[in-house]
Amino acid sequence: MSKVRIGFAPTRRNIFSAPDAVKYAELTRVKLDQLEIDFVDIAEFNEDGLLYDEADLEPIIEKFKAANIQGLFLPHTNFGTEYVCARLAKALGVPVLLWGPRDERPDEDGIRLRDTQCGLFATGKVLRRFQVPFTYMTNCRLDDPEFERGITDFLAVCRVVSAFNSIKILQIGPRPYDFLTTMCNEGELLEKFNVQLAPVPIPELIAEIHQVKKVALSEIDVTVMHCQKCTHVQMQQQDLEMVAALKVAMQNLCRKYGCNAIAIQCWTALQDEIGIMPCAANAMLIDEGIPVVCETDIHGAITSILIEAASREGKKSIFADWTVRHPDNENGELLQHCGLFPFSAAREKPTLGYPLAFSHPGAVAAEAKHGELTLCRFDGDNGEYSLLLGNAKAIEGPYTKGTYLWVEVANLKRLEEKIVSGPYIHHVSGIHEDVVPILYEACKYIGVTVDLYDPIEEEVRAYLRGE
Repeated sequence: MSKVRIGFAPTRRNIFSAPDAVKYAELTRVKLDQLEIDFVDIAEFNEDGLLYDEADLEPIIEKFKAANIQGLFLPHTNFGTEYVCARLAKALGVPVLLWGPRDERPDEDGIRLRDTQCGLFATGKVLRRFQVPFTYMTNCRLDDPEFERGITDFLAVCRVVSAFNSIKILQIGPRPYDFLTTMCNEGELLEKFNVQLAPVPIPELIAEIHQVKKVALSEIDVTVMHCQKCTHVQMQQQDLEMVAALKVAMQNLCRKYGCNAIAIQCWTALQDEIGIMPCAANAMLIDEGIPVVCETDIHGAITSILIEAASREGKKSIFADWTVRHPDNENGELLQHCGLFPFSAAREKPTLGYPLAFSHPGAVAAEAKHGELTLCRFDGDNGEYSLLLGNAKAIEGPYTKGTYLWVEVANLKRLEEKIVSGPYIHHVSGIHEDVVPILYEACKYIGVTVDLYDPIEEEVRAYLRGE
């Protein structure tokens, strides 16, 4: 999981206690160090090491930009200077965390030293005037659990935004002819979101496979041994070696074109050329940090990047079809595919063999682990994009072919209607972690509409404000 670096710009206001502001800024630095947060400080710019003087603004902006910060933390160690905070945030264009330590009891003379909460109200208003989206962490003490949770969640939000802003997808082949559902508007994705595609034809992949077989036999051997260790192999040795060569070839092309995800035309031209399904190769790449989706589903690749970036624990995503309703559970649904679940997500040791609908080997079969999940889908049509988002829990259900998981949602009819009405399709990404609040919060920074498939928005907002 990538480390997130944030800019640390504690702020004060002249008419309130400067010594107390300096004290709380230092206490906050110590707390961030304890939490092993990677932050860039402004301590050298003035005697207090605080943000309040407009003369310091440009040098601070230059330092933060040079350090490639992915988020900005604005602790209000007293009331704070809201207009300098807003100008800094506007100039940087990264996610902003607004917070201040809870005020002490007034002293025996009725004197208040900081009035931090009041300043937070002011800064919130000015940030809105500057049209700067921001995340608010409740006015709490440094040792309150809300502080550590809020910082950790903000880092995850920053990671999602950073990942979204640097998407480059290796597109191997066009979408299959039959799949108008996975059609995308490449120009619009670039113009709206800076999502870039690196299209390569199937013959280029084949050429890379041949090259791998000539010069990367050790990598093929390592991958074959990994499959033999982690799965039940039910295919011929030469086919397993082709799976390994395909995996290494896709990885090489990803590096060559600087991509962070892959969308592949998984059938049927590929089988005519190399005689295998790519599912097992895809699954291994997902485990190694490269999300892969099938049927050249560009929106699916974007979804998988987002959901993995949201994970606080570095978990990997599963990619599946919404397929059929549970035979006994009215709110149960089958998530299934030919093998786009990483080996690490399997409940038991997976099998490598033949898929349900095709006659070539290379597919993965396994039930996914049980537990709580987040499910989501980035999609759009007619120029409007949204993120279908919600929770589910794994349940028992009948055995079925491929990689699969039966899940239960709060109201399947409501979810079904949302998928059919769109802009979504039958593909979904999932992860074994509740990252709904992270993705919900990240959407305010990336210009994507949140579409919660359950009416839980108030619960999500309550979590984010520390309740």
